[in-house]
Amino acid sequence: MYESYWGLTEKPFENTPNPKFFYTSAQHEEALTRLLYGVREHKGAVMLTGVFGCGKTLLSQVLFNELDKDVYRIALISNPMMSSLELLRAVATRLGAADLPTKRTEILKDVVLDAIGNLLMGNYSDGKQTVILFDEMHVVTDKDIFEDLRMLLNFQLQDRFLCTLILMGQPELNKQINLNKQFDQRIAIRYHVDHFNAAETQGYIAHRMTVAGGGGETENL
Repeated sequence: MYESYWGLTEKPFENTPNPKFFYTSAQHEEALTRLLYGVREHKGAVMLTGVFGCGKTLLSQVLFNELDKDVYRIALISNPMMSSLELLRAVATRLGAADLPTKRTEILKDVVLDAIGNLLMGNYSDGKQTVILFDEMHVVTDKDIFEDLRMLLNFQLQDRFLCTLILMGQPELNKQINLNKQFDQRIAIRYHVDHFNAAETQGYIAHRMTVAGGGGETENL
């Protein structure tokens, strides 16, 4: 109901990752630039960390909008709280794998990895690039998951990786990554998004108010 009071056409502060409300602060613009560079230059792994509520998920949606759907095949894992084998199966399924076993007792890691490898090579043969984005990775406690992600980077040609992995999470993610030195060394690009300062906060509020149909004035907020 406050929309009418402020002369808005929609609610400006809904807690949903709507790309049209993306505020390009200096650090968010830098984060998006690095993500795009990592994908377009066929880097193996890119890591983005950020404090709670800094807009990591929104950045992922903006990234997806920037990538040509005719060129990129994207798999999104938004909830990685599963076993390493279940995570690999989720990746394979989101990339389009069919006829994988559904019972845990019937799922073999080698079979799932082979399916992912075939999908990656198929995408490459079709002129497509594969991007696999893992959100909320700071919640992962299974060390085998990071080893399996490293294994995915073994799918490569002489001059490029067959997929780009993007890992997003809160700062605790750094500790998990550091426990797997081999995987840590394969992360080509890293960036951290911090809290807004006062000027950025004011600009953020004004931007969202403007997008929502207001004038963007923040003096009385």
